[in-house]
Amino acid sequence: MTDDLRPGAIIQYPYLWKWQQEHGETEGRKDRPVCVILAVRGSDGLTHLALLAISSRQPGSEQVAIEVPEIECRRGGLSDLKRAWISVSEYNYDIAERSFYLDAGDPFLGRFSRSFVGQLAAAVSPLFQAGQARIDCTD
Repeated sequence: MTDDLRPGAIIQYPYLWKWQQEHGETEGRKDRPVCVILAVRGSDGLTHLALLAISSRQPGSEQVAIEVPEIECRRGGLSDLKRAWISVSEYNYDIAERSFYLDAGDPFLGRFSRSFVGQLAAAVSPLFQAGQARIDCTD
């Protein structure tokens, strides 16, 4: 599975929201589609991932999100959603090979286009540069 975990891949993952973490929760409450926005092979030989949540609910005022165009929903295997948004104000960090939540047998839902992934990466880049909004799911 780790070879296929490239930016734009859409997988199921128990995303942990920042507000859940702030209330002491350590695991996401349910599997939801997420977009792999960053997948880096570290010097340790492991695949470090940044995952963005995809939701069918319009985000609240406390979140920054990008609406997923209909064509990208189809590419991403999200056709069953009438509308979808990707949160770009927080992200989950995990290590593919050590994850309790990723399994080699898990199916991919689809993959977003390079241009849409570029738009998402530009939106989330300030978070990475500032070292903010990372929710560590490796424990």
